[in-house]
Amino acid sequence: MNKSEFKELTDKRIVCLDGATGTNLSMRGMPKGGSTEAWILDHPDVFQQLQREFVEAGSDILYAPTFGANRKVLDSFGFADKVEEMNKRLLALSQEVAKGQVLVAGDMSPTGLVPDSAGGDASYEQIFDIYREQAEILYHAGADLMAVETMMSSDETSIALDAISSVCDLPVLCTFSVYADGKCFFDGNIFDAAAILQEMGAAAVGLNCSNGPDQMESIIRYLAKNCSIPVIAKPNAGMPRIDDKGIAVYDLGPEAFAVQMKPLTDAGARIVGGCCGTEPEHIRLLKKMITEL
Repeated sequence: MNKSEFKELTDKRIVCLDGATGTNLSMRGMPKGGSTEAWILDHPDVFQQLQREFVEAGSDILYAPTFGANRKVLDSFGFADKVEEMNKRLLALSQEVAKGQVLVAGDMSPTGLVPDSAGGDASYEQIFDIYREQAEILYHAGADLMAVETMMSSDETSIALDAISSVCDLPVLCTFSVYADGKCFFDGNIFDAAAILQEMGAAAVGLNCSNGPDQMESIIRYLAKNCSIPVIAKPNAGMPRIDDKGIAVYDLGPEAFAVQMKPLTDAGARIVGGCCGTEPEHIRLLKKMITEL
């Protein structure tokens, strides 16, 4: 998919993303503390069943389970020598489910490094090379578009977009996890970052994770008024609480989630989905809501 085709799609209708991967897999047997990507490759049937449920619920775009499959993150689990193999296999799992009927995004996450421009000790080149390596693999393996999500640094997100753009011209979705006032956790803020990323060629920008939909409205409204590219809202199923077993629990059910997403579409969100705590039923009711607008 090229950028003009993507723009045509989002101009035509509100696009529905998928829901959570990690929290759903945890409920389906994935233990805490290990590599999500490695567990998925050991349990492909569990993961693919989840993504089939998202497709059946109405997702237009699936995020491939490559979120933590960059060299820096994989190295922390002893898989630095398997970056190419794991990214190709993980992307293929989603492509098998999609069957060409829905789009598959190559998904990328923070590297865990803080750019020196943001007060850290990692150089632009170091971070650029990590993203470029993963982008090359995903592009050549046939990703339809790219997603850079749960970003906590404005500078790191710009580097990621630079790296992807050096490889291909696929649409890139950039979403941040931010404080309630829009400040990024490491540097910058979503408002300035959105303007910068738009100028750099991002296909869409917005929020994911962070908090529940009821806390995103003012930011989404500002972005929709000030950006010429589509705005993304992919919130959690409410704010988590920790139960007596130390597990994060998300209490916003599917019906309440869909109700709380309506103000975000009213505010201008053109791409919507769910992050932590959102199950296939959340996406089904979200899709029902946006098709009835």
